[in-house]
This record gives sequence, structure tokens and C-alpha cells, in this order.
Amino acid sequence: MTNDKIEYELKGLYEHLHLDEDVYDYCSKIEKSLKERFEAIDQVAEYNQLKAIHAMQKNRVSERHFAGTTGYGYDDDGRDTLEKVYADIFHTEDALVRPHITCGTHALTVALSGNLRPGDELLSPVGKPYDTLEGVIGIRPEVGSLAEYGVTYRQVELLEDGSFDYPAIEKAINEKTKLVTIQRSKGYLPRPTFSVQQIGELISFVKKIKPDVICMVDNCYGEFVETIEPSDVGADMCVGSLIKNPGGGLAPSGGYIVGRKDCVERAAYRLTAPGLGKELGANLGVNRALYQGLFLAPQVTASALKSAIFAANIYESLGFKVVPNSTESRHDIIQAVVPGTAEGVIAFCKGIQAAAPVDSYVTPEPWAMPGYDCDVIMAAGAFISGSSIELSADGPIKPPYAVYFQGGLTWHHGKFGIMMSLQKMKEAGLVHLPL
Repeated sequence: MTNDKIEYELKGLYEHLHLDEDVYDYCSKIEKSLKERFEAIDQVAEYNQLKAIHAMQKNRVSERHFAGTTGYGYDDDGRDTLEKVYADIFHTEDALVRPHITCGTHALTVALSGNLRPGDELLSPVGKPYDTLEGVIGIRPEVGSLAEYGVTYRQVELLEDGSFDYPAIEKAINEKTKLVTIQRSKGYLPRPTFSVQQIGELISFVKKIKPDVICMVDNCYGEFVETIEPSDVGADMCVGSLIKNPGGGLAPSGGYIVGRKDCVERAAYRLTAPGLGKELGANLGVNRALYQGLFLAPQVTASALKSAIFAANIYESLGFKVVPNSTESRHDIIQAVVPGTAEGVIAFCKGIQAAAPVDSYVTPEPWAMPGYDCDVIMAAGAFISGSSIELSADGPIKPPYAVYFQGGLTWHHGKFGIMMSLQKMKEAGLVHLPL
């Protein structure tokens, strides 16, 4: 079949999937302009792919490591080897990688509560953390928060340009400061995501002031976007979710904590029980998915990155504010688009849902999700429930009315999702494509 014939057939398929011809043509023009950027992303993915393969070969991963275990999970060689693989990929002393960790917020809670004690202070030098951590810390009162256990908290706001306020950070660090938490990604804030280099500079600054402070990085959405990780530039702990980048779309649940041996050990005691730690925890037959998902993660992350850049270029060209903008370097897979109205956020999410392989017929609506202070809309027709490495979009229904797009297990699915978001925006009269 000739290229022209394939192009003709493609347009027919998109039309069958309810995409207008002018939307297809407009998006195709944008895609053709991104060839060089996509090639650079593929090069990073190749580097990280080889890094993952090397770690698996070094630790002699074999079929026996995929065997399921039950009960206490004593002597679970597959589990223990997977943690060695993670430690080697992130260049850390130890790792805790478990399907029993329910989400990124849970992983962060385990890391924080395992390493903080009554009278300690937690410092965020990057402003307010992600919404669900407010309850964990006690910014928003919740049963079992760190505040209830006598851990105090303070934060330093970013400067107007999104950079670190170093003088204010130096002033905030005191004798009680035990742990500094750095959120790499933007969360529900249209601020820049920090590069690994920027995070390293911040950690170096903090350590010069207080060498014994623990520096923890919330690495969610950032894994495998660059060739190095925060653990390569001084982070004592990196924390993330397996239903985001490192799970490669196959992990059915789980989270990870990598870093200094003593920090990981304390976290393990909090996940299971004091004195038990990493010795317990049956894998329940999910190890194959965790290994294979990690193997695929660099390529899946690359697809998500291409989708994010595609979205930025399309919506910026139509006059919308996007963060990052269409030309900025990328340090996570999230793309913020600011329609500026609740209607725009909802229409965008409807398009993402309509492009899903699962539950495409469902209409997403805002609702009062646990852990948030306003209604939130989420679109995700995913094979793994809540998996935000799969094509998904979400946003709080409050000013500035931004929607946060991420994921796409394949580039072509991510591309289709963005095209459908534009289709729904067009149908709602919120965008007008140039002739």
C-alpha cells in the first residue's frame, strides 16, 4: 500500500472515530513540525532502555523471579531481586518496591512517617505540595496526619518566575528541620517542573546549610524523562508510583522508595512493622508485570512525552496558555493546558475519555473526590484503574481552570487523545480552527 493510500485510509478511520477532517489536518500539520524533537526523545529512551536492561542482566533476572508467593512472603527472591534492579537503575544503596503501596501519596506517606519523629520539622522549599499530601502533612486536618504525631511543617514559596527563593530557604532551615521534601512535578499548579539539574542544585544548597538533613524527592511523573534521576544528584530518597512511569502501564498497583539504606529501612518498618521491614510482603503473583512494566517504561514514557509536546504545540498555536510551553525542555510527562473556564476543562476531558480503549462511552463529570478541596474531573479509560501513565487528563474545577494531561502507552494513542480533545473543544464552540 502506498503512503498516499495509507494516508487516505487513516483519514477514513479517524472520521469513523468521529474526528472532523479539519481537526485531523490541523493536527497533522503540527505533528510534522515535531520530527526533530521526537528524535531527541527517542534517544533518551534508548539510553534509559539500556540502563534498565543492564540492571536486569547484572542481577541475573530469570523466569523463577516471576513466581508468585503468598502469606508472609519470606525468602521471596523475585521481590528482593526486583528491589536490587531498582537500586541499580537509580544508583542507590537500597530500594523498597511493593505492590502493597497503593499510590504515590501512600509511598510518600510511608517515606515521611518512617523518617520523621515527634518534634521534627518538615520543610517544602518548593511551595505547597500536591493536594492529597495536605492531609498527610496536616495542612488540612486529617486523622493520622504528621501534625497529629507532633511533626511541624513549613514551606517556602517559589519566586514569581518559578525559581527557588534561596535566601528564604536558608532562613527557614533550623535546628528542627529533619527532612526537606521536593516535589519534582507541578501537581495542580501551573508552575514549571524542575529538572534533575535544578533539583541537584537545590539539594546541594540545603546540604551546605545542614549536612545531615534528609532530602526526599517526589519523583512522580519524572522517571525516565531524563538520562539521570534525582538520586544521581544527591537525593537521599526518591519516591514514586508504579502506575505512573516506572510501571510501564503493566504494573497493576504499587510504589517505590529508593535511596540511602537507612532511609529505606525506616520506610520499610513503617510499611510493614518495626523489626519486620523488608523481610515480609508476598508478591501475590504480580512480579512478572512489575519486571516487564519496568522494562517497557522508557519507551512508554517517551510516548507520553511526545503526546505532551504535541498537546502543547496544538493548544499554544490556538492561543491557549500551556505549561510547559511548546518549546521548553521537558522534565516530566505532564502538560498543563489552561482553557480558562470550567466548560473548557470539561470539554477537554470528554475528548480524552472518548479516545480511550476502555469506557470510551462514559462521560466524565466533576465530583467531590477524597483528598481534594473542590470538585475534580478525571478522564481515564484505562486498563489499570487510575493509571496516569495511560492516556488521562484531570483538573480541579476552580481558577485558573487548568487541565492536566498525561500519559499514552503508545504515541499514536496519545496523539488520538489530543485530537479528540480538540474535537470536543471545537464542538463546544471553545476553539476555532484557522482556515
